[in-house]
Amino acid sequence: MAAKVRTMAPSMTRSMQRVAEAVAHDPAGCAQLTVTGLAERTGTSEATVVRTSRLLGYPGYRDLRLALAGLAAQQESGAAPSVTADIAVDDPLSEVVAKLAHDEQQTLADTAAGLDTGQVEAAVGALAGARRIDVYGAGASSLVGQDLAQKLLRIGLVAHAHADPHLAVTNAVQLRAGDVALAITHSGRTVDVIEPLRVAFDHGATTIALTGRPDGEVAQYADHVLTTSTARETELRPAAMSSRTSQLLVVDILFIGVAQRTYETAAPALSASYEALAHRHSPRQR
Repeated sequence: MAAKVRTMAPSMTRSMQRVAEAVAHDPAGCAQLTVTGLAERTGTSEATVVRTSRLLGYPGYRDLRLALAGLAAQQESGAAPSVTADIAVDDPLSEVVAKLAHDEQQTLADTAAGLDTGQVEAAVGALAGARRIDVYGAGASSLVGQDLAQKLLRIGLVAHAHADPHLAVTNAVQLRAGDVALAITHSGRTVDVIEPLRVAFDHGATTIALTGRPDGEVAQYADHVLTTSTARETELRPAAMSSRTSQLLVVDILFIGVAQRTYETAAPALSASYEALAHRHSPRQR
C-alpha cells in the first residue's frame, strides 16, 4: 500500500494525497472508518475518497477497506518484517545485511504487486515479434539495459543496448514500425534516455518505458509503461541501488515472457550459445 501511494502520489490532487497517506500510514484505523468517516478524518469529500480508492486500483471504497483490514491483520500477526530502519554510518555489517535484505525483498514485492500485467503482456508481445530492439539507459540503468539486450541476443533476437546518448539517437532514427525501443529510467526524467525514445516514437517504432515514475516525461513517448517500485532515497543508499533491483526483476519477467512466446526458436538458440561458451568454463588443458 505504501509503495502504491509513493508511486501514484505525484498524479493525485492534494486532497487525494491526504486520503492516500492516511490509509498508508494507518491501515488498521482507516479500515474501521466508513467513507464518510475517512472523508472527515482527512478533511476531504466522500467523492475524493472514492476517486482515491479507484486510483489505487480498487473498484470502490468497500474493496479498499477490505484490503486495509487484511493488511492490518498481517501487520498485527507479525508477518511483516520488523527491520525497516535506514542504514546508519555506524551500523555493524550484520545489521547492514539484514536491512539491505529486507529492503531488497520489499522492493521486489512492491514492484511485483504494482505491475500492470496487461502492459507487461503487450510489451512481451512487441519484443517477441520485433525485427530489431534498441534499449536505452544511463548510469545504473544502462547496466540493466545491457543485461536485457544480452539475454535477448542469446535467444536469437536482434537487440542492442545504448549507453552513449548520441549513439542512441542516431540508432533511433533508423527504427521503423515493427521495431521496439525500450527506455529505462527510474526518475522518468533522464534526458539522455527520453530523447532517443522520442525519436523512435516519432519514427513509428513501438516504445516501452521502464520507470519508477509513470507520470514522468518518458511516459509521453511510451506505448507501454512498466512501473517499478519507488523506494525511499537516503544519504547512504541512493535510489539507483534499489531501483536497479526492481528493474532487473522486470527485465527477467520480459525475458521469460519472450522466451515462452518464441520457445521453438529460443530454446535452440540458447542451447547453441551455451555450447559455444562451454569451453571457456572448463579447466584449461595443459
